[in-house]
Amino acid sequence: MNNYLLDTSTCSLLMQDNSRVKGRFDSLTESDYYFTCPIVKGEILFGIGRLPQGKRRQDLEQRANELFATVQCDSIPDTVAPVYAQIKTALQQQGMSLSECDLWIAATALALDAILVASDSDYERIIGLGLRLEDWKN
Repeated sequence: MNNYLLDTSTCSLLMQDNSRVKGRFDSLTESDYYFTCPIVKGEILFGIGRLPQGKRRQDLEQRANELFATVQCDSIPDTVAPVYAQIKTALQQQGMSLSECDLWIAATALALDAILVASDSDYERIIGLGLRLEDWKN
């Protein structure tokens, strides 16, 4: 059994019906648990909300509703906070940074012992801290 935290990039690709990502998603077994978190959901909703009213926005709103009806959005437990602090400190000591949202998403994956599914190479900076990362797009 694996736990998979779907990042914003993966959720976006699912909304776009990317064949590789959808194929990998469809290959998950009943024993696998997949989810996203409020930060990812917020990023998706923000991206849609920035669009002008029209067909494209309506289409994306519909796709987001379908995605979040399928992929559960789990709350973020308190155990994520110290992991976030550890990651941010380690990156700063190495002279590196990561966006705040990506830090929280990575910390959530680490704290919940989940594999982070993302098509964002920025997360590779955290692999040395124990982050398990999969890119279903490539």
